[in-house]
Amino acid sequence: MANWHDIGLWGHSAAAALTMLVAAWLLRRWAGLRDTRPSLGDAALLLALLATSLWAFAAASMGGNHAIAGLGETMRNLAWLAFLFQMVRSARAQPRTVTAVYMVLVVVLVAQPLVDVWHVANRGVPQLDELGYSAAMLLRMIFVVGALVLANNLYSVADAETRASLRLPLTALAAMWLYDLNLYTVGYLGRALPADLVALRGVMMILAVPFFALAANRPGGWKLTLSRKVAYRSLSVFAILGYLVTMIAVAQMLRSVGGTVASGAQLLLVLGMSLAALALLPSDRFRAWFKVKATKHFFQHRYDYRAEWIRFTETIGRPGDGTAPFHERVIKAAADISDSPAGLLLAPTEGGRLQLQARFNWPTADVPAQACTAGTIGYFQATGRIVELDALRSGKDTLTDRRAIPDWVIAESNAWAIVPLVHFDRLAGLVVLSRPLIERQLDWEDLDLLRLVGRQLASYLAEARSQEALREADQFDEFNRRMAFVMHDIKNLVSQLSLVARNAERHADNPEFRADMIATLQNSVGKMNTLIRRLTGYARSTGDGIRAIDAERIVRAVIADKAQGHKLVASSAPRMTLMADPVQLEQVLGHLIQNAIDASEPESPVYVSLSRDGLNGVIEIVDHGAGMSAEFVRAKLFKPFISSKADGFGIGAYEARLLVEAMHGRIEVESREGEGSRFTVHLPLATRIENDQGGAEEPHLAAKVI
Repeated sequence: MANWHDIGLWGHSAAAALTMLVAAWLLRRWAGLRDTRPSLGDAALLLALLATSLWAFAAASMGGNHAIAGLGETMRNLAWLAFLFQMVRSARAQPRTVTAVYMVLVVVLVAQPLVDVWHVANRGVPQLDELGYSAAMLLRMIFVVGALVLANNLYSVADAETRASLRLPLTALAAMWLYDLNLYTVGYLGRALPADLVALRGVMMILAVPFFALAANRPGGWKLTLSRKVAYRSLSVFAILGYLVTMIAVAQMLRSVGGTVASGAQLLLVLGMSLAALALLPSDRFRAWFKVKATKHFFQHRYDYRAEWIRFTETIGRPGDGTAPFHERVIKAAADISDSPAGLLLAPTEGGRLQLQARFNWPTADVPAQACTAGTIGYFQATGRIVELDALRSGKDTLTDRRAIPDWVIAESNAWAIVPLVHFDRLAGLVVLSRPLIERQLDWEDLDLLRLVGRQLASYLAEARSQEALREADQFDEFNRRMAFVMHDIKNLVSQLSLVARNAERHADNPEFRADMIATLQNSVGKMNTLIRRLTGYARSTGDGIRAIDAERIVRAVIADKAQGHKLVASSAPRMTLMADPVQLEQVLGHLIQNAIDASEPESPVYVSLSRDGLNGVIEIVDHGAGMSAEFVRAKLFKPFISSKADGFGIGAYEARLLVEAMHGRIEVESREGEGSRFTVHLPLATRIENDQGGAEEPHLAAKVI
């Protein structure tokens, strides 16, 4: 049988001598450095080597199980923990949370000799003796597990240059602490430390010393750059290990008390902690809280700007199958910055208002058609200010102009912040962000990043609108080319009819010529009717100018023209005077009524009514046809060359809105798929009606009310 005492003596003695030699060599190397000072990392390494040598000397002199050797081991571990902590301090990170993690292990180390003394003092009491031994082993296992996690974390998050220099000392430390973990695990389960494993610790340390010597030979200081993703995962692993160790320790203490009550309490403890873990770990709110706290205390900056920029670029710049529409991706790119789960995009219209452009995970937000106040666009365009709505609601924000914030945004309790998207001093849109899962206030870093992202998103929106305008221009060019073809066909028809007219002077009495002429005329009429149908809605008249007109007369004329092919129902109304161009108004109503007819079944009538709304006259066209989706009405209805009809060109509604806006009015649309549509034309009322002779006639009594 091997003499484990002698092996332990010579092994620990050799380890003490070797570590002391490495420390002395390191001191001598420092003495030769005249131009540069030793780094703090080198000083921490020297201290750890000296502490390791003292521990090995104590273990060789008094035995590995002696209390003095245990105290020396504690000092050794404390010195190597300081070495690791110095690596963290060299990183560009705020060390508060790091300090807290290391301080927990320091407390565990300080508690080890205290528990050892208490254990020695109570060896005569069996239950206390067993409890003291178990506590001592658990404290050592807790430290070793925590130290291994920290060592692994440091190596994982180090940059390439530092990782090469850390590889040797961290490998030696990992081997040392893994050996200790096995030793204390076996001792905890066997209720005593095995003599062979205790003796072989010196041999293991002899093998580790060369790694420390090679590490001490590295030139320069110790620097470390942390990776956030790996740091989060390492902290998560550390938290899980801490949870398991805590549960085992408390359960073991309850078991040492004994009795039926203790057994029941132990079962309830395990069950309760397991349920708590199952409830917290899958929770999005818990993970968000953990990320916020880790970022706040572990790193100097809240954001990893490289990662944020990559995510922003991936979100906004990679369209394809299965991705969200562009405007939703604009919201998501801004919402990802603050971890907001939802958002809204408000975009300016040609009329100088803001309207809802897109939603992202926020279907319940009640956004009115006019989503801004009179000063909203001007305020955000001039200031570019990011508004924190909670501070505005509570009155803490005294710098923001309250009149520029729409009431519906203030009333929406889930609205958290407004981010303006400003491009070359012009407002491209507003992003309204919902509350993040973890309540917090915007700080300077949030504001700087959101402001930068807002400018970038504004440029993307401006580019998208330019592309859309260019696409519309291309479509108009295509339409002009089609018109050239139509004009060519008309020219051919005119030439054909001119030839018939000339021949008719000479052959009018010929029956065969007359028959051929009739066939030619019928063919020409058919072709012209086809051309007229193709041209209907595209040839805009210059009109007679805006003047006071009898709206009822215009409506009756359009109904009389359209009623030949479909049933129209007009409601009776008092005579109403509008300020409008009669030709253009007739063209607008013709477009809208024809669209309603095309969308309706043959037996389903179209309803036309006139009414008043304050200083405006209202003309409504209602059908119960196919209807349109809200998305089509919002994004496509008034776009040229986009139509819900299979053979439509999408010009009628587009031209109708332009004509109405030119007459200082507006068109409103309500539609539901499968139920029908309501088009409402608002035009200003007048007090005089121009008659056909150019004079003026007195309006009816209803018009005089104005």
